[in-house]
Amino acid sequence: MTDNTARLILLVGFALVMPAGFYYRLRARTGERLDRRQEGWLILLTLRPFALTAMIGLLAYLIAPNWMRWSSLHLPGWARWTGVVIGTAAGLLIVWTFRWLGHNLTDTVVTRRHATLVTHGPYRWVRHPFYLAFGLAVVANTLITDNWFLAVTAGAAFLAIVARTSIEERNLINRFGDDYVAYMQRTGRFVPRVKRRPIRDADRRQ
Repeated sequence: MTDNTARLILLVGFALVMPAGFYYRLRARTGERLDRRQEGWLILLTLRPFALTAMIGLLAYLIAPNWMRWSSLHLPGWARWTGVVIGTAAGLLIVWTFRWLGHNLTDTVVTRRHATLVTHGPYRWVRHPFYLAFGLAVVANTLITDNWFLAVTAGAAFLAIVARTSIEERNLINRFGDDYVAYMQRTGRFVPRVKRRPIRDADRRQ
């Protein structure tokens, strides 16, 4: 795979997925103010800066792949095409999640006043399909672009998301109580659960 082919594939992928993202985010707007400070200062000072840095690197690659050649991994062609397969799965999962999340959609850990507990669609299998899709996208973009800088910066953003998940789930338990606890028992956080497990008090306090 050449860099020009990789760039074309990424542009097509973004052209297919981003309009859906804009559409569902506009539908979810309610005018409600969301207190992002609930994420904690560590997350606030790391998640979005890392994500922005990764986006700048990816944009640079899309404009001129030569600009990012200094951080090339020199991957074989089959590895880069594997990234296309993973990226396709990530894009489908993102759109599927948008469709089911509806007005509950936010970019932070805050639960909206009129939020509902969604347990169908991708949420039937995992509690955070968006984050799973983001992780898959990190792997896909790294392979397709053959670039370690994107892996490091986007990977750091993903780790920050993983870290804030416990805060989000604590808010969801406070909002939905035993219904969410029961949901946690039958689903995995990022990957489907094979066997139900009991939720300990320590999990509730995370």
